[in-house]
Amino acid sequence: MLSTAELERYARHIVLPEIGGPGQQKLKASKVLVIGAGGLGAPVLQYLAAAGVGTIGIVDDDTVSLSNLQRQVIHTTDQLGEPKVASAAEAIARLNPNVRVVPHPVRLKGHNVMSLVSDYDLVADGSDNFSTRYLVSDACFFARKPLVTAAVGRFDGSLTTLRPFETNADGQPNPTYRCLFPERPREGVVPTCAEAGVLGALTGVVGAMQAMEVIKEVAGFGDGLVGRLALFDAKSFRIETIRYKQSANNPLNGHVRKSWEEILEMS
Repeated sequence: MLSTAELERYARHIVLPEIGGPGQQKLKASKVLVIGAGGLGAPVLQYLAAAGVGTIGIVDDDTVSLSNLQRQVIHTTDQLGEPKVASAAEAIARLNPNVRVVPHPVRLKGHNVMSLVSDYDLVADGSDNFSTRYLVSDACFFARKPLVTAAVGRFDGSLTTLRPFETNADGQPNPTYRCLFPERPREGVVPTCAEAGVLGALTGVVGAMQAMEVIKEVAGFGDGLVGRLALFDAKSFRIETIRYKQSANNPLNGHVRKSWEEILEMS
């Protein structure tokens, strides 16, 4: 049940017919795992905490550095050198003491990713590299967990929702991350944020959109981004959405399906 203080805190949600008391209860009962407490993770964590998600797990093995603060607004100057999971947990406690934070100061690998995602209802991936994105999306498929994944670079961002363990209205499997990006780029082909730069406010815009999609998925309203990729161009302030379908060649729910162990060998 929501306490009197919680009813007041979430009043602007509760008066929305699409959320109401039942939707807010779903948010309170939910457990969301956020991958990365960086540029995207910062606004995702802040808005999920403010929205009343009951349990938030944070995966990040990095510490706060001065160059982070241009965009990772959940951290502050006096937290330099502190583990990002601890810094983020402190910020969430100040924002909403009703939220339980579970820090995971680890780097995701094949041996631990399944146990981590399996403990949560939904995963939001804000990682900054393709290796982690493929690993997380594959694990969410086998663990049957919805995934909201986003990425940013320079002045552009992208966002989609994955439920490939379910079928669409036509009875066809929903697409996987590997349907959208069949081949993982080779190391060094795609420049990092440190190499190419990134507009700080861009991470706030895309991260807020990512948090919104998580809230919609948990509370159960609106049209999600399953099978749709949202693309945001900050320089022209243009948002486009493209549709993508399941590929029969993908190794997860395509014609030739591989096991979790076989997928790990591919990585």
